[in-house]
Amino acid sequence: MPLPFLPALIKLLRPHQWLKNCFVLAGLLFSQLWSDLVLVEKVLFAFAAFCCASSLVYLFNDWHDRKLDALHPTKRHRPFASGAVSATAGLVLAAALLAGAVWLAVGNPVLLALVGIYLLLNVAYSLRLKQVPVVDVFIIASGFMLRLLAGTVAVGIAPSHWLLLTGMFIALFLGFAKRKAESFHASDSQRPVLSHYPPALLDTFIAMTMTAMLITYCLFAISPESQSRHGERLIYTTPLVIFGTLRYTYQVHWGRGEDVARELLRDPWIIVTGICWIGFFVLSRFWDQLL
Repeated sequence: MPLPFLPALIKLLRPHQWLKNCFVLAGLLFSQLWSDLVLVEKVLFAFAAFCCASSLVYLFNDWHDRKLDALHPTKRHRPFASGAVSATAGLVLAAALLAGAVWLAVGNPVLLALVGIYLLLNVAYSLRLKQVPVVDVFIIASGFMLRLLAGTVAVGIAPSHWLLLTGMFIALFLGFAKRKAESFHASDSQRPVLSHYPPALLDTFIAMTMTAMLITYCLFAISPESQSRHGERLIYTTPLVIFGTLRYTYQVHWGRGEDVARELLRDPWIIVTGICWIGFFVLSRFWDQLL
């Protein structure tokens, strides 16, 4: 296989989108079972399984939309749409990704089932459901929640109700924010489903889900259960979450939030906020030991 062919295959995988699979790691982070190496290994296997599965979904979606993408001003550069990757090569890569996802998950029936549900939902999304308003965003959000469950239930970590609620509203917020960012495209290159999303309606959905997300996170931060596990100073992380959310919403309203993973990695303010949140989260837990 000639070397110029490899970048196109890597582009098909969309490795920057693996950032979304960090939802798999959330249960381990909040359970604070980092010293359990067996558990860490299980979570990393789940993370890798979803990396294979999510890349497979992107590959299938690009292949399915290749003819429409060829007419799009930016999507025409995608490997299938541009002809850089043949259908045969794509099929071989898809088989390898499916085999990888199954191999990583086969030792854990629950994880295997969650990966299977994720793939089925996303195939249905690519074939039809991405054209159904509200249903399309709930499918996107379901993908995040399946990742969250894979990193908790599938590996034996009991997810808290705060984690599930906050995770659900984060996923819905990101989904509607993505649609908002896509609405800034020229009308002839927009998703068909956007004709069913008036701008005011998207703004309402974003405001609803963002408010619910921030409320549930703040309630999590001040709940006795969370403060006993993570420390009383966990509340100091709330301004960072609020700032990061508002900063991302600002970017979305300039049409820069269509690719969630890329935008999170591109904005230095969001990156610094994320690093500070991790620092405050860890510091809150070990504050008394450090004094």
